[in-house]
Amino acid sequence: MQLQDAPGDAAMRRGFEQWLAGDPARGEAIARLERMRALPALREATLQDALRLGAAPGGVVAMPRRSRPRRWTMAAMAAAAIILLAVGLHQYPLLAIRWQADYATATGDIRTIALPDGSSMTLNTASAAALDFADGRRRVTLLQGEAFFDVRKDPDHPFRVTAQFSAAEVKGTAFAVRTDDDEDRVLLTRGAVEVSRLADPRDSRLLAPGQMVEATASKLSDAVAVDPSRRLAWLDGRIVISDQPLGEALNELRRYFDGVIFIANSQAAATPVNGSFRIADPEAAIRTLAASAGASTTRLPGGVLIIR
Repeated sequence: MQLQDAPGDAAMRRGFEQWLAGDPARGEAIARLERMRALPALREATLQDALRLGAAPGGVVAMPRRSRPRRWTMAAMAAAAIILLAVGLHQYPLLAIRWQADYATATGDIRTIALPDGSSMTLNTASAAALDFADGRRRVTLLQGEAFFDVRKDPDHPFRVTAQFSAAEVKGTAFAVRTDDDEDRVLLTRGAVEVSRLADPRDSRLLAPGQMVEATASKLSDAVAVDPSRRLAWLDGRIVISDQPLGEALNELRRYFDGVIFIANSQAAATPVNGSFRIADPEAAIRTLAASAGASTTRLPGGVLIIR
């Protein structure tokens, strides 16, 4: 930032301090930006780029100076900082997950992977997983998204899937695991699976086919009966919406839509909707459900949909 390049510029500092005082959120945004800049992985990537571009020994890339440097206005500096912060905070977790993953899918993609033990793993949209099959182990870490596992029976080597809040262990069965920001879901379709909470492995549930359990940082729900054909319709390339408010249905469709959805109609957002749609065309599903809720859909450049 220009303020760091000219620490002795009193006028610039006064202007910056006035800008910060205008809104407490601005100070928080700058603090988060500084914390992001201090991340080791981001610093390492910056140093590597500096070396690639021919950095000076101190790690600073030598750039020609302009005879008349152009001063940014405080508004422009603030906008640049906020944009950098937003992009960085959004991209860094995704990059960290991709660095850890052995397999990953893009938004809208579904991929089936043959595992080293003869089992199979099907990754849903925007999902990522890391494998550990060394020395007889059968372990998968679901880093993001959702996966379905068809596990080859091997009583001597349990198959274990770990997500954000839970761990599921089986000997040979078929089940799905989904991890979101605040909870994991484990759904069993065949055989048996024991699900435990990572924070307290003593807190566990044994599922029967057709049952699902939800895990958070603080609790593990009771096992409940669900409809696997609806919950796992994505395995057949479809998404099924059944008496869900439009707002909730759009949250599901966002997983498959490589764009942005804004809903500006609270009445429509609360209206129950139904339908079965192809995952390959999520925008058609969004438009159809919005129309059934009495709302219209407008598309803006850049893949932005506004429902009103």
